[in-house]
Amino acid sequence: MNDDSFSGKKVLVMGLGILGGGIGTTEFFCERGAHVTVTDLRNREDLQIGISQLSKYPIQYVLGEHREEDFQTADIVIRNPGVPLDSPYLQIARDHHVPIEMAESLFLKLSPTKQLVGVTGTRGKSTTSALIHRVLKSAGKDSHLAGNQKGTSTLQLLNTISKDSIVVLELSSWQLESFGWHRISPHIAVVTNLYPDHLNRYRSIEEYAEAKENIFKYQNKDDYLVLNKNNEQSRKFAEKAKSKVWWFSADHWYSDLFPLKIPGEHNRENAAAASTVGLILDIDPDIFTSAISSFTGLAGRLEHIKTFNGVTIINDTTSTTPAAGIAALNSFPEKKTVVIVGGTSKNLPTNDLVETIKKRAKAIVLLDGKGTEEIRPLLSDLSIPVVGPYVLLPDAVQAGLRFADSGDILLFSPSFPSFAHFKNEFERGEAFTHAVQKINTTKGKITHS
Repeated sequence: MNDDSFSGKKVLVMGLGILGGGIGTTEFFCERGAHVTVTDLRNREDLQIGISQLSKYPIQYVLGEHREEDFQTADIVIRNPGVPLDSPYLQIARDHHVPIEMAESLFLKLSPTKQLVGVTGTRGKSTTSALIHRVLKSAGKDSHLAGNQKGTSTLQLLNTISKDSIVVLELSSWQLESFGWHRISPHIAVVTNLYPDHLNRYRSIEEYAEAKENIFKYQNKDDYLVLNKNNEQSRKFAEKAKSKVWWFSADHWYSDLFPLKIPGEHNRENAAAASTVGLILDIDPDIFTSAISSFTGLAGRLEHIKTFNGVTIINDTTSTTPAAGIAALNSFPEKKTVVIVGGTSKNLPTNDLVETIKKRAKAIVLLDGKGTEEIRPLLSDLSIPVVGPYVLLPDAVQAGLRFADSGDILLFSPSFPSFAHFKNEFERGEAFTHAVQKINTTKGKITHS
């Protein structure tokens, strides 16, 4: 297969999505002369931005539904990561011998370069991917960053990369499922950590871990697997690896010599993982330590939004699991913290999160959601204020500021997803930032808008 073989083929894109990847995937096939149909359960209004960007192409849209005949007659189905593996429509395609692909696995099959660095993990994969890409660019490499990244298209990289390029792919468990279909893994695989997650999509932590394993499962003795020394699941992965295993830990990052601009032990782990990749690729340590230590972080990941009356306000909207909330709360051990927490349930254990909240927080502001109701009874006997739940983020921010004094942290680290009130965590983060920016600088009031 090559990327010119799609001309005249009937390509069914299942899930245009709203983060940008589906738009680029659709454009990729249109540019190659395919007859493209996009099917999505969302309506035209929800997808209008993407549809507008694709307006110059003769695309057929099936919106608000999926049709069985589209899956029966397609030459290839491209599955969006948000589509569950057990979708009955994917089964219809299988029953009619229609190949199913995902953008990242198809990219690996078509890529002219085999210098591929895959990064996965429950937490830290976005930051670690960005750090590795930064290290490579600082070393003068032709580096490209894609995968599970908002606003990027992995397949569109095929328009620009060469055999000498290095591609860093952030990979979710859902994207890695397709690696298992085709028995492929990247040359360098990085697993930041693994904790319980997505148990609303997977039947068990074991099934979730099996999806993650595809990042290294099909490597050989000339490939590399980079693992977290202090993560229990990583040690299990090492026992299964056929490739060379390199370990990292927070202790491997010399914070006294190269202090990070991004807080938290988990970010020292991310820095150590990126520096390990630098060592594997024989990059000068002076280059990668400088690149990593000057990194200021990503939006929505312990992002400093504003200081108001001495209160530092932090946006950690990508905290969608209890483990993420724990890491965030432990990132400011010297500060008193008012935490905004809560959201939709993922059916994950929450006891450790509650214990960390009790230990670290001076006040708790709850957000509306089923996950919030799971932890609420566990917070009933606290001697610190617990308020909410709030549906509107301006109300939650306002409540948090009532309990925060100069020198404190107001930490927005929900620890749950947000689907009841937002399309995704990124929209939630934008809403939080907007609420913070609306704070009246003299009275500390927020104007709803």
